[in-house]
Amino acid sequence: MASWIDVARATDIPPGHAARVEVDGVPIAIFNVEGDFYALDDTCSHAEASLSEGDLDPDRCAIECPLHGSCFDLRTGEPLTLPAVEPVRVHHVEVDADGVLRVALAEDAA
Repeated sequence: MASWIDVARATDIPPGHAARVEVDGVPIAIFNVEGDFYALDDTCSHAEASLSEGDLDPDRCAIECPLHGSCFDLRTGEPLTLPAVEPVRVHHVEVDADGVLRVALAEDAA
């Protein structure tokens, strides 16, 4: 696994919200679903759209792309609806003891 990078304070992203950060030049979307944090590549696998600007669905733990409406599971990155058929990369995210959000890029992130 890549090294952990501090990206924000957990309080910067309230429940039901998302934020876009860059880690080693890779745009990452971080989502807060009722206090649980998830990190995905910020770019939809179907088209060049920012997932952090999409509609968060906490009941399904999913994000809807703002451009064409594809939904992705925040836990796995798998597409839940068309037109996307390819998953988005999921990254490791944690909150440390001081409330700092940290991200480690997935192994295949470049």
